[in-house]
Amino acid sequence: MADKGGLEDVTVADISTSYIDGGSGILIYSGYAIEDLAENATFEEVLFLLFEGRLPNRKEYDELRRSIARGAGVPDEVIGMLQSLPKDTAAMAALRTAVSMLAAFDADAEDLTDKDRAKAKALRLTGQITTICAAWMRIVKGEAPIPPRADLSVAENFVYMMAGGQPDATACAALNVYLVLLAEHGMNASTFTARVVTATGSDMHSAIVAGIGALKGPAHGGANSAAMKMFLEIGAIENVAPWFDKYIRSGQRRIMGIGHRVYKSNDPRAGILRRHAKALADSSGERKWYDIAVKLAETARADDYFIQRNLYPNVDYYSAIVLYTLDLDVDMFTPLFAMSRIAGWSAHVIDQMGGRLIRPKANYIGPQDRKWVPIDER
Repeated sequence: MADKGGLEDVTVADISTSYIDGGSGILIYSGYAIEDLAENATFEEVLFLLFEGRLPNRKEYDELRRSIARGAGVPDEVIGMLQSLPKDTAAMAALRTAVSMLAAFDADAEDLTDKDRAKAKALRLTGQITTICAAWMRIVKGEAPIPPRADLSVAENFVYMMAGGQPDATACAALNVYLVLLAEHGMNASTFTARVVTATGSDMHSAIVAGIGALKGPAHGGANSAAMKMFLEIGAIENVAPWFDKYIRSGQRRIMGIGHRVYKSNDPRAGILRRHAKALADSSGERKWYDIAVKLAETARADDYFIQRNLYPNVDYYSAIVLYTLDLDVDMFTPLFAMSRIAGWSAHVIDQMGGRLIRPKANYIGPQDRKWVPIDER
């Protein structure tokens, strides 16, 4: 059988956007520790950092925010297409289709040669993906989409478009931290996919659609929705221990959101999101899901299986609680991941522009020297 091990330890590019030390639990964006950025940065500052390799000054920051807000509108035809989809369409499928359709309304869609124009296109997509995510949430509930406001940040605009009215400050702060933490993560599966498409000379919309397609998979972007479904199944804090004994100690299932392909110690993003999940739980008065998550994590960390294998909660574990407390449907969790990761994807697309076609080798293990047999003699 062919080796399907996943290219571990194969280096495919030199990058300056992020550095990960999974053994030590370190994540850095262009030289800045993720803890520092999560505490202080807006998502827009991180986007500028990933594009330019430095933080913006006030003038640059204000212009970036305005550029995203100005370009966040989505053509009526795209909104109409979303409204025509069956209401049980997977949210990531709706997002994938809408982003692909956006290319038809972008005058620069086919140009992936000029980096400044590519950055402008990426900013438009950043705002438009935010608008699409909020619009789809309302459409499936039978509500009319709310257009974005030019005076709001990405996080504020999403909260506003999702529910209308003045955005709640605690909710916006938690969402901003989520967007910062998920913006970039090295050569992950969806980023690599976007770079492969870019290396063919294709356009940015195609690269981002490809990234969305890769992120849609449950082994990549779907893990936080699976974690939330697990918490919903457990249902109450007193059910944690019997659920763990029944499914985990018996080896029937695994805990979604615990363990990571890269991190063999604490995922630095998980602890930050845990604090924001608690703040949201306290402010909303709904602590049930946070308490279940904490109890399950503590139960796992006291078990020899998890101790010996260095398995800790990852970013998906507590992000599920944050997003659910923000009143997002579970189906919307992965689109919110894409709403953040558009920053990393587009930075990698811009970096890959003009590069060589990505064409790895494969080891052939099939038969050889077969002789042709006419069809009537087979």
